[in-house]
Amino acid sequence: MTQMDYKYSLLGSAVDDYRKRPLLLQVEDAPMNPFAVMEVKRDLLRSWTTQSYFSKIRLYSFIVGLVVTFLIMTSYLLTGDKKGLFLTPSPYHYSSLVSPGPFAFNLSSVKDYAHIKLVVKSITSKLDFHRSRQIPDVKALVNSEPHMFSVIPHKFLPGVKNPCWYEEYTENITLDPYRANLYGRYTRRFRAEFLQLRITFREHLLHRNGKLYRMRCLPYFYIIGQPKCGTTDLYARLSLHPDIFTTFKEPHWWTRKRFGITLSNERFRDQYPVESYLDLFDKVADQIQGKPMANASGRPSHPNIITGEASASTMWDNRACNHYYDNTTEPPFLIQDFIHALQPDARFIVMLRDPVERLYSDYLYFGNANKSAEDFHVKVSESLQIFERCLTENTMHLCVYNYTVFNAMPVRLTIGLYIVYLMDWLTVFSKKQILVLRLEDHSSNMKYTMQKVFDFLNLGPVTKEKESEITWSPASNTRKQADKDLGPMLPITREILQDFHMPFNEKLAQVLQNDSFLWEDRL
Repeated sequence: MTQMDYKYSLLGSAVDDYRKRPLLLQVEDAPMNPFAVMEVKRDLLRSWTTQSYFSKIRLYSFIVGLVVTFLIMTSYLLTGDKKGLFLTPSPYHYSSLVSPGPFAFNLSSVKDYAHIKLVVKSITSKLDFHRSRQIPDVKALVNSEPHMFSVIPHKFLPGVKNPCWYEEYTENITLDPYRANLYGRYTRRFRAEFLQLRITFREHLLHRNGKLYRMRCLPYFYIIGQPKCGTTDLYARLSLHPDIFTTFKEPHWWTRKRFGITLSNERFRDQYPVESYLDLFDKVADQIQGKPMANASGRPSHPNIITGEASASTMWDNRACNHYYDNTTEPPFLIQDFIHALQPDARFIVMLRDPVERLYSDYLYFGNANKSAEDFHVKVSESLQIFERCLTENTMHLCVYNYTVFNAMPVRLTIGLYIVYLMDWLTVFSKKQILVLRLEDHSSNMKYTMQKVFDFLNLGPVTKEKESEITWSPASNTRKQADKDLGPMLPITREILQDFHMPFNEKLAQVLQNDSFLWEDRL
């Protein structure tokens, strides 16, 4: 038989790190520096010769013991994500972003109020909102995504409010048009919808000069963020307006699926082509177009219908770009660069809430079974120290966008730094194209906020009955009772997070010229 000999050493360069498949280890619940990644190397197994005085019974016992040990270790590795024993290596490049800062990382000091106050003070002293982002050239965008730009035209149908166009359909009409769609392949809810579309597909093909044409559409508006800020509820209410025809919420195509990355389990899959994304809006295209067989002119029957999509990752999640574009720091292109190149007139809705409450809600929704206010406090403290350490040698922008820093944090702290993302969106889109709302206002006066959205989307008035239905429908995606039973966060945690977010909120209120985004009206 053989035995294992393990040797540990610090990792080298970023590219080598990923290829060597590093493991992040934690022993007896005492966390190590999350950036001190250790590599496990296996030497060649040394063989040993069975000696004559070893009995067969002892040999078999040794084998059984080895198997049991292996199973136990495997169980630890597979379940360690809940205990902090094992962290699956990211598909992205690792980089040497963080060097030891003035505050040592140690679990006992994390619980020290004075220590964390110093960490927050150090963070706020390093913030810089004057960075000027360089907008990439359109040619560079086209070169990076040539197929996408070849499928979506530069101009859309005149006289149709929603961005739509006709493309020639050259496939065999007897074949399933959605057979290659990756949304349908991996997700049941998409498969069910495609089943219905498949039945009437040929009825909506336009015949012109011996050729077949298919209407294609993109969203007229995008709800782009943020997570746990009421985007699900807003999208559901918008779908009740007679001029809005919504389809699937959260396709996450711009941020994740087009890269072939499923970030929930961080595995690579097939890259979703733009055709798979466009298929999601075929039902809307059918509504706008009507049936060409009954419309000899071929003009759309309902030109004022619009559609939108709501992926709460669109505003902030550019992590996939770090890997896809072979960049280990800041992504060279952002999601909004591509949308602007294709849809310069698109409209965007952002729903925000007090970032302190957003983080706690995010923790309760995505956290493990051992959730508690005390556990949240510890995770917040750890995340603040990771962010502070990154700022010691890097820019704020890099620390907000870099995947390695984000992945090391036990709570998604940086998602609540709204102003960093908003300022980048404002480098390519005007303020008139981005409507920023507060969840608190939406909850307290839904009629007002919904009318504000309808005006922003240039929608006509609705009847009193429809208005009542839109504003009085039950809220969507509310907190589960089990999470409510955990109660609020600790007062000390709230105070620390308020101090941390204050400079970000102040800049946000300044840019939007609205002091309500200071969230000083919190109870």
